[in-house]
Amino acid sequence: MITASTGSTYAGVLGIGSYRPRRVVPNSEILEQIDSSDEWIQTRSGIKERRWASDDETVLMMSVNAAKDALADSGIDPADIGCVIVSTVTHLYQTPAIATQIAVAVGAPTAAAFDISAACAGFCYGIAMANDLVRGGSAKYVLAIGVERLSDITDRTDRSTAFIFADGAGAAIVGPTDEPGIGPVVWGSDGTQHQVISQKESWQEVHGNHNWPHLTMDGNPVFRWASFEMAKTAQQALDVAGVKAEQLDLFVPHQANMRITDAMRRALKLPEHVKVARDIERQGNTSAASIPLAITAMREAGEAKSGDLALIIGFGAGLVYAAQVIRLP
Repeated sequence: MITASTGSTYAGVLGIGSYRPRRVVPNSEILEQIDSSDEWIQTRSGIKERRWASDDETVLMMSVNAAKDALADSGIDPADIGCVIVSTVTHLYQTPAIATQIAVAVGAPTAAAFDISAACAGFCYGIAMANDLVRGGSAKYVLAIGVERLSDITDRTDRSTAFIFADGAGAAIVGPTDEPGIGPVVWGSDGTQHQVISQKESWQEVHGNHNWPHLTMDGNPVFRWASFEMAKTAQQALDVAGVKAEQLDLFVPHQANMRITDAMRRALKLPEHVKVARDIERQGNTSAASIPLAITAMREAGEAKSGDLALIIGFGAGLVYAAQVIRLP
């Protein structure tokens, strides 16, 4: 008979960290290459400025910095990390996974390590898998990272997307807890709408012409889907966790668009005391990194504290989505 693996009864987020690139890019710089206005960008998205990585701020460098912050926040010895999960669409090598290099750099050289491609839902996907790995006994501690250098694949002359995307990294340590610290994930996909956020060119199409593929997005259907369908998903995450809106301290949706955030807040009927993440105003849309970046911003501003109950939800290209309730470390 095969012996079954057993893990912790419960798991939770034990530490969170992030890395923001040094370079601040205001709307005025974006407007040098597109026919628009600062007022239009802010009204459309809520973005005033974003962070773009410099040459030395690679996917690896940003991930390692965010991971080290999360490890310090958790107090966990890096050698005890049993698995590293990295969500990214901008590690521009098909193989090997960047997770293996990150594992070595943070001091967990023999950890299982792999990348996932779940776009803007990637951090929530990583948290869901980390929770299951810890509870299933496959790893005692898991490092989950969301990292992007979207400036590399943004068409800076595309009026519909040039002002949206940005760079950064966020990380979390997931491990055993005495009480449930991560609620059941509500996740899924709608591949019938795969074309509304997508890479314009395949690698084969750009091979040999010294260009990168670029992202494209059909904003109106994405806005409608995210604003209304994702509010339903967020509510389902509350329901399966047995948490009511009034019990929340924080709502941290993927930082895609301020109008989407406001529409979801209204649909969820969140009480006034629930703090809502609005990191997109200064950071832009960093895809898989946006949720941990937003959480650390709220902690630094004094809006979030240890033990707070947060509803997180990510959604993006695919279309994919995931949401869960977590307790902050």
